[in-house]
Amino acid sequence: MDEITRFREAAVAWAAGGVAAPEAAETARRLVTDGGVRTVVLVEGVSDRVAVEALAARRGRRLDTEGVCVVPLGGAMSIARFLDLFGPRGLGVRLAGLCDDAEEGWFRRGLERAGLGAGITRAGLEPLGFFVCVADLEEELIRALGADTVREVVAARGEARQFRVFQKQPAQRERTVEQQLRRFMGTHSGRKSLYARWLVDGLAPDRVPHPLDGLLAYV
Repeated sequence: MDEITRFREAAVAWAAGGVAAPEAAETARRLVTDGGVRTVVLVEGVSDRVAVEALAARRGRRLDTEGVCVVPLGGAMSIARFLDLFGPRGLGVRLAGLCDDAEEGWFRRGLERAGLGAGITRAGLEPLGFFVCVADLEEELIRALGADTVREVVAARGEARQFRVFQKQPAQRERTVEQQLRRFMGTHSGRKSLYARWLVDGLAPDRVPHPLDGLLAYV
C-alpha cells in the first residue's frame, strides 16, 4: 500500500474515533512528518475523489507523488472534525476541498472553527482552497458536457436501456433529462464513482467545471 492510501485510511479511522483511532493518528502524523503527505483535499464522497484524481491524471499530474491526498469525508457534517485534526490546530498540513451547494454552510463553519477565518462568505472560500459546486459535482459535469453527450456516455457503457426504463418511473417523468441523468447515476452503489471518471474523461479542456478546475489549480 502506498503512502497516500495509507494516509487516507488512517485519516478516516482517526476522524471516526474508537479503538483504532490512536494507531491511526500515529500513522497519519508519521506520514506528514516524513514529508510524504503535504496537502489534504477534503471532499464529500468517493465519487468526488475519483473525479479529482481523474482530472489530475488527464493533466499529467500524479497527486500521490506530489504529496496530495484526496480524502472523502463520508458526509459534509464530518468536515469540522477533519479540519480540527489536519488544520492549523492539528497536523498543520495545507488544506483544500470541494463541497455541494447545500453543504456549504458546514464547510464555512468548520473552517471558522478551525481558525482559518471569520465570517467566511462563498467568495472567501476559494482563496482558502475550498470550492462549491452548483447542486453537486454530477450536476456540474452533466452541465459541462451537455445531456446529449452524457447520454452517449451512458449508451457507450451499456446502460442505455436501463436509463430509458428509469426515465419511465413516475417520479422521473416530470424531471428534465439533466435531472434524470443525475438521479440515475446515484441509483446503484458505485455507479456515481464510475460515471465521475467517465464524464471527466469526456470533458473538453475548456469545459472543465470551475470548482474542479479551481481546486486542481490551487493544489
